[in-house]
Amino acid sequence: MKALISNDDGITASGILATKNAVEDLCETYVVAPETQQSGIGHALTLYEPLRINEYTLKDGSKGYGVSGTPTDAVTLALFEIMDEKPDIMISGINTGYNIGKAELTTSGTLGAAIEAASFGIPTIAISLEVTRDDIKFENGENEVDYEFAKKMLNKLTRIVLKKGLPEGVDLLNVNVPANPSDDEFEIAHLTERMYLPVIDTRLDPREKPYYWIGGETYESHESGSDGHALRNLQKTSITPIKIDMTSEISSLREWLK
Repeated sequence: MKALISNDDGITASGILATKNAVEDLCETYVVAPETQQSGIGHALTLYEPLRINEYTLKDGSKGYGVSGTPTDAVTLALFEIMDEKPDIMISGINTGYNIGKAELTTSGTLGAAIEAASFGIPTIAISLEVTRDDIKFENGENEVDYEFAKKMLNKLTRIVLKKGLPEGVDLLNVNVPANPSDDEFEIAHLTERMYLPVIDTRLDPREKPYYWIGGETYESHESGSDGHALRNLQKTSITPIKIDMTSEISSLREWLK
């Protein structure tokens, strides 16, 4: 059994080493990730500049590969350049900060990497951990987050996926682990109505020309049965089945065009 492990926090992030440690008793691991923090990059692919692969020695002494691009780039190079065969499973994470709601499907680099692997028919898990400090979400390198419970849940889920594969019609599993869990069971949940509302901060450079920082506020509904409700209200680890095919109801469009 072989596992490809990637993320959007970078090859030196604590979370990716935690992922490796969580599953290395189950399969051979290949760690391939962006060299730098890539949160919010979504499923972007680098097309207009060359990419490089550099070997890294991870903190536990094992080998990893850093890619000078996006999470999708890292997965692509892992599958078609570094690995000699398709892995039995792909894991993206453990991300520092949760990825709940519909908006994260297109903005999260964690999910971008997962979607890329899943598109090739690889059973895939995207896993994220809620943190209590916003200032560490976008840091490069190591942090002081406790990943032990997330590792336990990931190991449990990986065992099931390696044994059974994913359910029919499911391409990947989006998992969100609470910072203060109430138990060690999974809560099956749908995506919450969570949207990112941009706030533009306009500033002036020394030559009085404007430049812009995109920030924002998050709207979350946390309705019952959603991943947000499981994480925030129940303090349970949510697991959401995801399909890559986002085609909506075709028959209704036919009626609409008449």
